[in-house]
Amino acid sequence: MQRLRDAILDSGGKAVHADRAVDAWMLGRPVLEAFSEPRYALPRHARPALEAALAELGALARVVEEHPAEDGGRKLLLELGDGSRVETVLLPRDGLCVSTQVGCRVGCQFCGTGTLGLVRNLTTEELLAQVRLGRERQKVRRVVFMGMGEPAHNIESVLEAVATLHRDGRIGREQLVFSTVGHPRVFARLEECTPPPALALSLHSLDRDRRRVLLPRAPDVEPRELLAEAVAYATRNRHPLQVQWTLIAGRTDGLEEAEELASLVRGTRTVVNYIPVNAVDGLAFQRPSGEHIHALVARVQDLGVLTKVRWSAAQDATGGCGQLVARPKDRG
Repeated sequence: MQRLRDAILDSGGKAVHADRAVDAWMLGRPVLEAFSEPRYALPRHARPALEAALAELGALARVVEEHPAEDGGRKLLLELGDGSRVETVLLPRDGLCVSTQVGCRVGCQFCGTGTLGLVRNLTTEELLAQVRLGRERQKVRRVVFMGMGEPAHNIESVLEAVATLHRDGRIGREQLVFSTVGHPRVFARLEECTPPPALALSLHSLDRDRRRVLLPRAPDVEPRELLAEAVAYATRNRHPLQVQWTLIAGRTDGLEEAEELASLVRGTRTVVNYIPVNAVDGLAFQRPSGEHIHALVARVQDLGVLTKVRWSAAQDATGGCGQLVARPKDRG
């Protein structure tokens, strides 16, 4: 966290002081308490600069509302320094879902964020501030860039955040997950990051025309080629690949397509995450029946592919996949 380091070092503090400040901030702990022991006491002349830097970081994002969910998740509505709003979701089992943009320009037809259009990208510090706010409330050992926005459209800031969270935030490389609708150029860029993050590919269909309708402003790439690139990236970097597949009744829940997907990833370290579509105001897509979902999962597993139904966390707090629109409670 360069802002804290510079504030301390430029005002006469030592590297040990800078390290302690960064460590405390990244872990969601009170920073000034890190200097309470005499042997780590912060030089008096460095304290004003540190306090000023902390105030600037605190102004990056503040929690406007918290919405706890029955499953233990929690949605946070955040206001950024310019008044823009995003949502961050605390997940059960020590996870955090981070937003990378205010709005999104991909326009996925089953996603509330997609109805907003793109307002702007978040900075690296705004991404890290979401993690800080999450860690103030619970342990966070896994960060997924799956909230509002398309991470590939803000790739420089996201990958800088990935590197910082691994280096300073003590998060393992497989616990930093970059979610994308995909573009072949993205995979090479991910490999330049230290460490290369784990990958979640939002595929949703193998039919090019259907995928183009569902994801109207995603790169128009043959889905099978995109999947092959994602598998290759995950294999090179020794990560399991997550294939995200939203289940929409009559659209993306066909057995034949599920069998083809299984044939394409069988023998690789791929997990198929079926995500029953979540309710979003103004969008009329329906979930398949529970019986049909079970049959799909059973068939793909029978074909030798690890398959899960990912019931989105915090659905009852509108914190599930596709439900993030950063709308204050009093506005409906």
